[in-house]
Amino acid sequence: MPTAVLTDRERTAVQAYLRLLHTVRATLDGPPGAVPAMVPPTVLAEAERALAGAGLTGNEDEFFELLRAWCP
Repeated sequence: MPTAVLTDRERTAVQAYLRLLHTVRATLDGPPGAVPAMVPPTVLAEAERALAGAGLTGNEDEFFELLRAWCP
């Protein structure tokens, strides 16, 4: 199984994305017909800052490749 060695900034971006993903899932995982709660803007901002810091803004293909390699 291939492994990926991420830089600290790439790892931070992946972790921020995963936190965002889990927050969105939790927000939408309510009873059927319920109005979902809002995703906190701070979670979105954290993910955007982390992606920009890793140089991955606008480069989704590279980011998702890192994500798949690090967290299959």
